[in-house]
Amino acid sequence: MRSFLGYASFKVGDLLKSKEQVLTLSLRTSDGGKVVGTIQVSVVKMGEIEDGEADHITTDVQGQKCALVCECTAPETVSRKDNLPFLNAVLKNPVCKLYRFPTSDNKWMRIREQMSESILSFHIPKELISLQIKEDLCRNQELKELGELSPHWDNLRKNVLTHCDQMVNMYQDILTELSKETGSSFKSSSSKGEKTLEFVPINLHLQRMHVHSPHLKDALYDVITVGAPAAHFQGFKNGGLRKLLHRFETERRNTGYQFIYYSPENTAKAKEVLSNINQLQPLIATHADLLLNSASQHSPDSLKNSLKMLSEKTELFVHAFKDQLVRSALLALYTARPGGVLKKPPSPKNSTEESSSQDPPPPMRRQDSIPHHSDYDEEEWDRVWAHVGKSLNCIIAMVDKLIERDGSGEGDDGSGKDGEKGHSLGDSVITHPQEDWYEQLYPLILTLKDCMGEVVNRAKQSLTFVLLQELAYSLPQCLMLTLRRDVVFSQALAGLVCGFIIKLHTSLYDPGFLEQLHTVGLIVQYEGLLSTYSEEIGMLEDMAVGISDLKKVAFKITEATSNDVLPVITGRREHYVVEVKLPGRMFESLPLQIKEGQLLHVYPVLFNVGINEQQTLAERFGDVSLQESINQENFELLKEYYTVFMEKMPPDYISHFQEQNDLKGLLENLQQNIQAKKRKNVEIMWLAATICRKLNGIRFTCCKSAKDRTSMSVTLEQCSILRDEHQLHKDFFIRALDCMRSVMVLGGGRGFAELFALPSDGQSQPPDSGCFWNITKLRIFGPCAVYHSGGSRDPEFLRTLQKFQDTHWIKEKKKLVF
Repeated sequence: MRSFLGYASFKVGDLLKSKEQVLTLSLRTSDGGKVVGTIQVSVVKMGEIEDGEADHITTDVQGQKCALVCECTAPETVSRKDNLPFLNAVLKNPVCKLYRFPTSDNKWMRIREQMSESILSFHIPKELISLQIKEDLCRNQELKELGELSPHWDNLRKNVLTHCDQMVNMYQDILTELSKETGSSFKSSSSKGEKTLEFVPINLHLQRMHVHSPHLKDALYDVITVGAPAAHFQGFKNGGLRKLLHRFETERRNTGYQFIYYSPENTAKAKEVLSNINQLQPLIATHADLLLNSASQHSPDSLKNSLKMLSEKTELFVHAFKDQLVRSALLALYTARPGGVLKKPPSPKNSTEESSSQDPPPPMRRQDSIPHHSDYDEEEWDRVWAHVGKSLNCIIAMVDKLIERDGSGEGDDGSGKDGEKGHSLGDSVITHPQEDWYEQLYPLILTLKDCMGEVVNRAKQSLTFVLLQELAYSLPQCLMLTLRRDVVFSQALAGLVCGFIIKLHTSLYDPGFLEQLHTVGLIVQYEGLLSTYSEEIGMLEDMAVGISDLKKVAFKITEATSNDVLPVITGRREHYVVEVKLPGRMFESLPLQIKEGQLLHVYPVLFNVGINEQQTLAERFGDVSLQESINQENFELLKEYYTVFMEKMPPDYISHFQEQNDLKGLLENLQQNIQAKKRKNVEIMWLAATICRKLNGIRFTCCKSAKDRTSMSVTLEQCSILRDEHQLHKDFFIRALDCMRSVMVLGGGRGFAELFALPSDGQSQPPDSGCFWNITKLRIFGPCAVYHSGGSRDPEFLRTLQKFQDTHWIKEKKKLVF
């Protein structure tokens, strides 16, 4: 056996033949000369399980209970599920470790700990950036097609397009650089400040614990560990997204400027309507062509089905323009045309406009609502918009008459009420049975397309003008905020997709979970360990917004048609759909609703508790209100999810939950701890994590770089689960932490690597002296991290550390978990 201190060799036969099956060996330096210490090797017999019973625990040479730790290089496991190609397609470079710990009844439990990288760390950002480039290019083109504007607005448009084109070029450059990345499948903490990697999450890994107990069912516990989603390259001098977005909106609302103010809700609504237009217009044209094709085939059933699909999509199209925003935006665009006169507007009537009707508006040059123009015909839009519905009704009436004349009108439910309303419109149409159905429907279809094109042209221009207001107000600040939000969201989304796929794989054959997935959705709980001090305040503000933005994400499960099972992202910034591909055999096991393409939603919540020495400074001399408000806001979201869960899930499923775990009691306890405002209240983390696991949720643990604090939390959580759920012997709780957190290499009886451990009471809070945290990280290699006390100044010890750092096979890789 060899180590970085030296080596010793022996024959297994000599060990087994020894009297007490113990060998004491001399540990020599790498050159084989000087003896630097001794090492003792002994035989430990694993308890063998036969017929469900385990042998009593084998004792070591000192007559004490002992735990066994083994490293394994291959991802072998008791469960065959881990080896499915679906999961292996998104995970990479697994590092495993095996443990054997005693239970409270002196039996053995076996634990397999696995840490894996995920190729989604780079795949998801590349998918997302590609979508954002397409979205921005489309927006820029729409701005160019806005039509003729007055000199004031035209100059603003040119300025906006210049900055937007620069932003698109920057996104394209980042995507090009990401495409060149062929090395590691995760971004290390040392790279968090690199511009080309700012969309990539830090240290995204799966931490899995597989527990095999003698009397309990095997269990898997997964935690996704990742650095807090934050824009490290842009820095935190002016705060994070939470503060920056609030400041930006306040300035837009209160500062005088020659623009029309639209609230964030209205701006988001404009983007939504534009997206719906772009999706529905080609769909309606396709269904109209299918209707004509059915008419040419003279097929009544096919004609009715095609009409039904056309009616549904056209009704959605018409409904999209019912919002008052479109009408007001048309008026605003009219006044921005050459010759338009801007006058002081009356008080806005739109409930969505954010203004106060009680206080008179301050004298400012800005326009709080849409200006009025005496020459503008407000009813013109109503007429153009209504022509689409009338055209559809004419088509419905014609189809009804054609089918009725053909003698197939009985039992027709394809036209419904719309058909009844449309009969009066179609009475003037003279039909001739001998004529082709296609010839009679074609003029009506052409009219529908013309009317729809007119509506689309006007609506797209007016809503694009709304977006121009937001962009023109503060360049390049608004674009830099968009970039920052995209960066943070990309990091958060990569982790979410990884967690969703792993959770789906783990629970694929659990009917209750699948029903919960499509009925209620999944809770996604983030455990934050950031302090509310210095730069980490900005990180926490970024993280809070990025995790909140995950509400815009929905999942859709489809059947894979090839070996490529990597997820695909579609949509826009306000609404993304992640398509998860499953192999055919796995896809067939899903409920019908999921197989038919139902969107699956997630409900992200964040609970943060700072636990390091910087948090001590924040609590004594700073401000912790940010952490308190985040925890309170997310508790309300968690409570809403619990309410929906109790309302929608079947009673027998809920009773199963209530029998084993009082979720209501856990929620009440969590609320009390949040309101208690106790310093470093780690009980919040334990309760939130427990509730998440009981609700079949996805667990995340995050700190600045997903190393020190994250590994502390994960290993403590794992040992707590072993104690609470699997009867870990009470005397082995700290020993289990020792095994999972440290690497001991003994030389001369002295511990080389000192344990980065918790107090014996299992709490994360350090002693008041702060000396507990005086830890210097040396070098991380393989699955293990080596630490030593920062107070050590022993020359021999430091020389050994230098040799250790210079060893060529040591590489920076991973967090302190094992």
